[in-house]
Amino acid sequence: MSREPARKTRQRINEILEVGIGHDAVANFVNRTLVVLIILNVIAFAAGTIPELAAKYGTFFEAFNLFSILIFTAEYLLRLWACVELPFLGHFSPFRARVYFAARPLMIIDLLAILPFYLSFIVPIDLRYLRIFRLLRFFKLLRYSTALNTVVRVIASERRALVAALVVMLTLIFFASTGIYLLERKAQPDAFGSVPAAAWWALSTLTTVGYGDVVPITAYGKLFGGLVMIFGLGMFALPIGILAAGFSRDANRHDFVVTWNLVARVPLFAGLDAADVAEVMRLLYARSYNPNTPVIRKGDTATTMFFIAAGRVRVKTGDEDVFLGSGAFFGEMALLENRIHRHTVIAVEHCRLLLLDRDDFEHIGIRFPTILEDVRAVARNRLEASAKAN
Repeated sequence: MSREPARKTRQRINEILEVGIGHDAVANFVNRTLVVLIILNVIAFAAGTIPELAAKYGTFFEAFNLFSILIFTAEYLLRLWACVELPFLGHFSPFRARVYFAARPLMIIDLLAILPFYLSFIVPIDLRYLRIFRLLRFFKLLRYSTALNTVVRVIASERRALVAALVVMLTLIFFASTGIYLLERKAQPDAFGSVPAAAWWALSTLTTVGYGDVVPITAYGKLFGGLVMIFGLGMFALPIGILAAGFSRDANRHDFVVTWNLVARVPLFAGLDAADVAEVMRLLYARSYNPNTPVIRKGDTATTMFFIAAGRVRVKTGDEDVFLGSGAFFGEMALLENRIHRHTVIAVEHCRLLLLDRDDFEHIGIRFPTILEDVRAVARNRLEASAKAN
């Protein structure tokens, strides 16, 4: 029996669940439905903790939870089954490809969102504690939200600076606790009788919460407390400044998140391993074009190369127009020859393009010479075809 129908089915499922968001109507519907289901799960979890609602609608909540488990389980298994069609996993055996794919953070979140339910049939677990795992379903939104992905990426990129800021915070808390202990221990032995006991006051003061349940009463203690309050303002400004700078860099670098699933649609990058793909992704940024929108105009200065992640474009050559589809690229000849564009390129349908600036194009040429050779080979073939046409 031919395996071609199964392969096409996997490709379509992968298109719907992984890479079709934004330009595929079915993918948009499925993913929006899953987002609504995730939000409803969080609402149902919160409503189920209200005794009156739990008593009246408890059966409905449990039925809805079972329905959600079945949907999320089917989603997880389908993603796992279809992942072997991703180009980046093509050099693995099907088993190794699925193990590698299952180890991705988002897939781990998907698994944790459903696994406790099935474990309850094997291991005796108090259902009251099991409900808390339903909150993990909220993190499934990371898969569908560009904004949430941006937050995660910025925090990850700034993790070293944030750890350093945390060390500064802990150091300030320790010194504030020690200082108030030395100044107030005799006046208030119950509240400041030890450094750990004084740490509660230090934490609430440095965070500017100031509960007022423990306060210094000596003159030197009040003076020291005022200094701690001032340092507290700077303490929280430090991580906020780090994150603000990270968001600024990310916003300037990308119009929105470029996922590796978009890059996977470009055959030119299919031979790269995960580490190389991550490096290439940092150089690309994505942009969408509506139908009949010019992408390149004849006479424009060549500053960018374009990769088609989804959709089609028309290259107006003057004689017979050329159509390019998903996985193709254009704009490379003008970059290679350092000249203006000689043809207008128009989006035929809604297109998702990956853009590579001139400097980054040169970087890829140095870092990945095989990719540059492939680009040059396509450029030569296009020039030869154009010469024969003329």
